[in-house]
Order: sequence, then C-alpha cells, then structure tokens
Amino acid sequence: MSEILILSEKIKRQFLRMTAPVCHFLSNLGVSPNAISFAGLILSMVAGGFYGGGFFFQGGLVLIVAGICDVLDGQMARQSGRHSLFGAFIDSAIDRFSEIFIFIGFAWYFSDNSGSEAGAIPGSWVVSIIILALSGSFMVSYTRARAEGLGVDCKVGWMQRPERIALLVLGSLLAGILDGGQLVMIGTLSLIAVLSNYTAIQRILYVRNQLAKKSQER
Repeated sequence: MSEILILSEKIKRQFLRMTAPVCHFLSNLGVSPNAISFAGLILSMVAGGFYGGGFFFQGGLVLIVAGICDVLDGQMARQSGRHSLFGAFIDSAIDRFSEIFIFIGFAWYFSDNSGSEAGAIPGSWVVSIIILALSGSFMVSYTRARAEGLGVDCKVGWMQRPERIALLVLGSLLAGILDGGQLVMIGTLSLIAVLSNYTAIQRILYVRNQLAKKSQER
C-alpha cells in the first residue's frame, strides 16, 4: 500500500508541473480559482446527467475535465496568491456537492436499469452500493477534517478523492467500450464503496492511536 501512495504522489507532482503553464495562462486572463471550482461543479453535474442516462463513456470523459478543474483551482490559488481559508473551505464544499451529483446520476440510472445485463441484480441492491460508495467518500473527507480539528494530521489511506475520481473514470471508460457495461460499472462502484469505507476506518484507528500517544506524552 505504501508503494501505491508513493506512486500516487509522484503522479500528482508530475501533473502539477504539467499544468503549471495552464494555471499561469488562466490567472493572466483574470480567471479566479473559485470560477474554476464552480466550472468543476457544473461539469460534475453534466457527468451525473450522462450517468443518469446510461452514457458511461461520455460521463467518464466529462469527469476527466472536472477532475482537472479540481486540481487547477487549488494550484491557481497558490500560484496567484489568492489562497485563503475561506477559499479552501468553499473548494472542499464544492467537491462534496460534485460527488453528490455524480452518484445521484448512477442511482437514477440503476434504480430502473439494473436488469438482464447486470445479471438481474435488483436495483435496490445497486442503489445501496451507490449509497455506501457516497457515504464512504464523505467519511474519508470527514475523518480527515475532524482529525485536523483535534490537532492530528490525518492523510493515511489510499482512497482519497483523486483516487476515487480516477477509479470512476477508468470504470466509466471501460463500461462504455466493453460488453456488460453495467456489470463493469457496478463492480467499480462496489470497489469504491469497499475501499473508501476501509480508508475511513483506517483513519479512525490512526486518529485513536495518535490521540493515545499525545495523552501518554503529557
């Protein structure tokens, strides 16, 4: 797992270097980081609409652009000196709304269309998986935020937002080009549900241990 985290950080640093000129260009045009954040939200809503219609491949393509916006807004804020606590707060809130719209799209589609292609998996089961995936995604973010409020830096675990988006994009593109697209998408959502909740539990246990250490040091 540590090797995966190191690889993820290397990919992130390389991507930030590649997008730095784009950030400078947008900043010179007067585009604000918040505008990029809201653009990402709108694109996530569009992706959710594609997912709701069963257009997984198109949803994945739009989600790629939305994910790029999610990276650019913070990078632009730091480069332009517009970084602020409220800006970070808004960015985090928009990220949560973005995920809500994406998962609503999946729930909308699978509530009526989990039929023969998905091996007659009842829609209620698939929607339950989607709810678990969304809940796990929120718990990953919440446990980190709550831990930081208690003075604990909590970045452990692999299934953070960039990894969830990357997994969704990969699953969406594969579901759009392979036979049995519904099963591929359900498998992807199930994987996110399991790994995100596992990451949340990891963070809970990590915070418990860190707080116990702090208590012993006093």
